[in-house]
Amino acid sequence: MSLGLYLHIPYCFSKCRYCDFYSAPGQRGVPRAYVDALLRELSRFAPDAPLRPDTLYFGGGTPSLLDPADAARLIAAAQPLPGAEVTLEANPETVTEDSLRAFREAGVNRISFGVQSARDSQLKTLGRPHTAKQARAAFAAARRAGFENISGDIMLALPHYTQAEFDETLELIEDGGAVHISAYLLKIEPDSAFGRTPPEGLPTSDEAADFYLYAVEQLEHHGYRQYEISNFARPGYEGKHNLIYWDCGDYLGIGPAAHSCMGGKRFYYPADTEAFLRDEAAPVMDGGCGAEDYLILQLRLRKGLSLDEYKKRYGREFSTAQLAFVKNCVKSGYANFDGHTLALTPAGLIVQNSILAELL
Repeated sequence: MSLGLYLHIPYCFSKCRYCDFYSAPGQRGVPRAYVDALLRELSRFAPDAPLRPDTLYFGGGTPSLLDPADAARLIAAAQPLPGAEVTLEANPETVTEDSLRAFREAGVNRISFGVQSARDSQLKTLGRPHTAKQARAAFAAARRAGFENISGDIMLALPHYTQAEFDETLELIEDGGAVHISAYLLKIEPDSAFGRTPPEGLPTSDEAADFYLYAVEQLEHHGYRQYEISNFARPGYEGKHNLIYWDCGDYLGIGPAAHSCMGGKRFYYPADTEAFLRDEAAPVMDGGCGAEDYLILQLRLRKGLSLDEYKKRYGREFSTAQLAFVKNCVKSGYANFDGHTLALTPAGLIVQNSILAELL
């Protein structure tokens, strides 16, 4: 079975106004002591041999604040399998051609830029520290550094949002050479700055749904096939790491607030960087990963849920009432169902939570 390894880098320049991820703002780099702590934990999970993951993902925070030499140390310790996907999340203002070339030489073969918008006024509203010009420069630098597998993030339904803003952002990312795009609806999280002080000009839920459907249509038109609710790729460039999550495979997350699921058991590290550095943050068990998780995660994917695989893995079958509900979803344009595979349409993905409430 595949193994995905996630290394959390919690450090960043500043906290974006929409962000509620665990991070430590005000940093210009990643302390060597933190890298040492990650190496310590890696050795605990693989005391006698390397983990040999199929994918390795540096997430954050801002992983591009890592010294490329430290990234090399971490990759060498994990020893990903030959051909493994090794991803580094990056903010445009933190990279140069030289640093990207060094990350490439360290073993990173996929770069993911947080762009969000092509409008500087919107980036300022979001609290993003980069400009559209810096985003364009980062994509160009990544290509010159030898990256072919390049991803870009877009945020939808932002304050005072328009279809024109999406078009401009898609043009920036596509022209930058991205083969993968993640497009997320803005969600106001209670623990974020936006949660404490919501911005003006937010779209209604119906308007946000329209922006989402427009984005799906345009991305598909530009050759980015939707394979998950928020993810689109040119053929062959789907994100392998996140597919391990969505297929309920084994994944190990290391670092404060990092979550794991190994052998059907979930656990996580406490969200406390200082405790992690002091070796006082042992993983906490968090239940199991079972049939309900599988159903929820598979219905995020455009390929959908195979009822045969569902039965094979968990011994579960849809009841007569569930099948009747599925048929109604098909009639309403929310799903496709051939008797074996249930797949939600883009319209169905918008109301996914309501559909899941009836199926669980």
